[in-house]
Amino acid sequence: MTETEIDRIVEMAWEDRTPFEAIKAQFGLSEAEVIALMRNQLKKRSFLLWRKRVNQGISQKHLHKRNPEITRFKANLQRSITHNKISKR
Repeated sequence: MTETEIDRIVEMAWEDRTPFEAIKAQFGLSEAEVIALMRNQLKKRSFLLWRKRVNQGISQKHLHKRNPEITRFKANLQRSITHNKISKR
């Protein structure tokens, strides 16, 4: 994996509204693999805070746990991203 791909995966994992399923679709990494990557890339305290947030229900990281009214995983103003490539308008 390239450094750019790793940075994007960490960014997506850090965002509360980006589900693990979106990471799986774009990069082929399972939830366990994302957790291992985050453990490797973050400082210990940052990783522990992230895991706590993901497991508390504040995060919407699991599609089956999220509010059904949430139908997107990115901000309205964020550019459209398809398979880690930013589309041009």
